[in-house]
Amino acid sequence: MASAVVAVECLPAQNPLITNQYSADPSARVFGDKVYIFTSHDILATQNRGRVGWFCMEDYHVFSSSDLTTWKDNGVIVTQNKVPWVKPDSYSMWAPDCINRNGKYYFYFPSTPKDTNINGKGFTVGVAIADKPEGPYTPQVEPIKGVRGIDPNVFIDKDGQAYLYWSQGNIYAAKLKESMLELASEPQVLTELPDKGLKEGPYMFERNGIYYLTYPHVANKIERLEYAVGKSPLGPFTVTGVIMDESPTGCWTNHHSIIEFKNQWYLFYHHNDLSPAFDKARSIRSDSLFFNKDGTIRKVIPTLRGIGVTQATSQIQMDRYSVISNDAAIDFLDTANRFKGWKVTFSKPAAWVQYNSVEFGKQSPKAINLRAKSSEGGTLEVRLDDANGPVVIQVQIPKNKEWELTQSSLKRKITGRHHLIARLKEGSDVALDWIQFE
Repeated sequence: MASAVVAVECLPAQNPLITNQYSADPSARVFGDKVYIFTSHDILATQNRGRVGWFCMEDYHVFSSSDLTTWKDNGVIVTQNKVPWVKPDSYSMWAPDCINRNGKYYFYFPSTPKDTNINGKGFTVGVAIADKPEGPYTPQVEPIKGVRGIDPNVFIDKDGQAYLYWSQGNIYAAKLKESMLELASEPQVLTELPDKGLKEGPYMFERNGIYYLTYPHVANKIERLEYAVGKSPLGPFTVTGVIMDESPTGCWTNHHSIIEFKNQWYLFYHHNDLSPAFDKARSIRSDSLFFNKDGTIRKVIPTLRGIGVTQATSQIQMDRYSVISNDAAIDFLDTANRFKGWKVTFSKPAAWVQYNSVEFGKQSPKAINLRAKSSEGGTLEVRLDDANGPVVIQVQIPKNKEWELTQSSLKRKITGRHHLIARLKEGSDVALDWIQFE
């Protein structure tokens, strides 16, 4: 049975990339001229749905973008009650992956089987197939034989041989047959990795003849992203370094993927931005990734600004900053509904926030819109390139505890690509939601 695809609106976002729902375990892939992110979908468990206080995941979404800034939700592609072998009320549709081969798209996902006499207890891995990355996907009747565990990852080497990686305490690997539906070799444990601490979520990629086996590892109390390198997809591997330290939000898990798109490498991962008090409701993110000359990976520092170039005509979420001063702070617009996003509040004059890479194009905008409010009133300056850069405009923010849209005409021409700075010139307690040019 093919899973229906229902596409919804395009969502402009930075970090997290998706802000109207929870999303986790991003498997990013480049298909054609777009990046597709296949994600699991956290929902909140109730007494009659899942296990309260634990991961609750019933389906998968795929998001796509050609500019890494505007993401289209292509809808649900696989759901637990439409996969023949999955226990339909298990809420255990954990981290997936997808790969393209011979004109077909193979979507790999773990779950718990409904018939434990045939498929055993615990997690196993199944496959759904589609003609397009957006779907519709048709799940196979049975899972892959011989695979016990979670976090499937598929890698196709330059010689055409496909490999499946997964985790179950340790990290396992095996060759896949040409059909992509059966193992072509016995599973082997990749033994060169750290002995202590949970290892899971393997992701393999190759660059300049080096095979990078990347994985989350609990070296201390929560997961960080590490990697080992080898000369073949099955190793042996040498543990090499840390890609990303433990989450600053305290999220116990991290799950990732790494891709190259338009000559830049990117790390996709998740934190719990939209649910700071509950780390089983996660949100996907991305930041640029760089290599040293010797092929080692530079450690990635999580940012709010994330990736992509933002068009000046879009609503620029200044709270997703690149740099912020000490007297500016970020908080939710509505703590009762965190999906509404964030705001930046300037507490006193000279407080500022900087948002990098805004594209104005060849024709200058004529006006600027700001959504702001202030209990005291104040004046915001909009500057270019840095906190002491040229002033584009000064906007009076009236004393008003309710959000208000303020529009002003621009007297200065702006073209090309710039960093954007909002700086409080005078006043206090000024909150800014977004800036938009037209």
